[in-house]
Amino acid sequence: MTPSSPAPLLVDSHCHLDLPQFDEDRDAVLARAQAAGVAAILTIGIDLAHSRRAIALAERYPQVYAAVGVHPNECADFGPHTLAALRELAGHAKAVAIGEIGLDGYWQRTPAEVQAQVFRQQLDLAAALGLPVIIHDREAHAAVRAQLRAWARETLPGSPLAARPFAGVLHSFSGDREMAEEAYDWGFCLGLAGPVTFRNARDLHALVPHLRPDRTLIETDAPYLAPHPHRGQRNEPAHVHLVAARLAELWQMPLPTVAAATTAAATALFGPLL
Repeated sequence: MTPSSPAPLLVDSHCHLDLPQFDEDRDAVLARAQAAGVAAILTIGIDLAHSRRAIALAERYPQVYAAVGVHPNECADFGPHTLAALRELAGHAKAVAIGEIGLDGYWQRTPAEVQAQVFRQQLDLAAALGLPVIIHDREAHAAVRAQLRAWARETLPGSPLAARPFAGVLHSFSGDREMAEEAYDWGFCLGLAGPVTFRNARDLHALVPHLRPDRTLIETDAPYLAPHPHRGQRNEPAHVHLVAARLAELWQMPLPTVAAATTAAATALFGPLL
């Protein structure tokens, strides 16, 4: 692209715009994202309160969409009332996914058996509603694979979700090539975030050339996981262009081609966003 070329259209498929880190300058953050070519942003719920805030932001800003769900580190009090509330929130016109759901073996704030039970309940809710899932997997690859493998075999076929192009995304993917190939078999995409830009992320750099651009989403996880050269600072959706640029290098593709592929994958997964 020449310096005067317009920025390619990008989708930040995973961030947390409702968090207090953005309370002082949220409008400016969104303006910077627009200037960087970020045409759509998905803000992700981590519990009922944050899911409601995500919906409120989606109502306020036309380029923002919401996912609703309960994170594994926030699921200790999950019960029938929580599931009913999520079902209601998921009916909103700008709620496009169930997430962020999954398993966390790092913090372990909630017992593993409780995490697994809540994970399956939310997976089943997504299948029943026909909404894709956004999966959190931190130091829990084997357990996440087992859960998703069983769900894809037992619940997904014949559900409303099975009629969609893709069933979900593994957020900030940190698995290996074998896991990636299995995820494709489940009908999943892979989300790549700031770590792909880190100079010491050699395993991820070696993996990316084997990943499918048509099954890849780009994300920031803002305010977390700021990409190089902003590592250690507050992240924001505008920085997703740095993730796209690093993928262009690793795939040896023009940046507009990467932008088009990842944006197409996001809209295939979540529905029309642009």
